[in-house]
Amino acid sequence: MELTWEAVRKILESTKTIAVVGLSDKPDRDSHEIAGYLQEAGYRIIPVNPTIQETRGEKAYKSLRDVAERVDVVQIFRRPEEVPGIVDDAIAIGAKVVWMQPGTENEDAAERAEAAGLKAVMGACMRSVHRTLFAR
Repeated sequence: MELTWEAVRKILESTKTIAVVGLSDKPDRDSHEIAGYLQEAGYRIIPVNPTIQETRGEKAYKSLRDVAERVDVVQIFRRPEEVPGIVDDAIAIGAKVVWMQPGTENEDAAERAEAAGLKAVMGACMRSVHRTLFAR
């Protein structure tokens, strides 16, 4: 389950679309700041949050299953106990990767994702990893 730096680099290089589950429309939230960084880095961000209509210039969806376009990475900003359902949705929509931001890690859900053919990244902030691998 442990991914190498090279494996994570390949994920970030091949990713075009990131569905951000739990993306807040509040500018002071980590999810909002990190999604903004990823947008500036050239990724398409799809907000997934049932309590908002849009954020960061993108229409928000109530759930991953409502997203009609292809999603490469499902980035998770939710409590660990909510992650198994999100992983089930990620599997259902054909995502390639689930990325559990620090504080959202769920080992059982990660194992389920990998058993279904997805890669699971845990315990690493996507923005921090991107900055480390692709310092501008």
